[in-house]
Amino acid sequence: MEDIIMAEARCMKCKKQVEVKDPQDVVMKNGIRAISGVCPHCSTKVFKIVGKNK
Repeated sequence: MEDIIMAEARCMKCKKQVEVKDPQDVVMKNGIRAISGVCPHCSTKVFKIVGKNK
């Protein structure tokens, strides 16, 4: 889970792609991996679905 180098996600408040601040690798209930963090500009939560857990 330490292999997150540069995670980007779409901030719905800024309406643009941003680099995720404090990214965390999470696994949703259905087994799909995602990245959760904070927007560096407005401190809104951002979330990006990465793919299936292998």
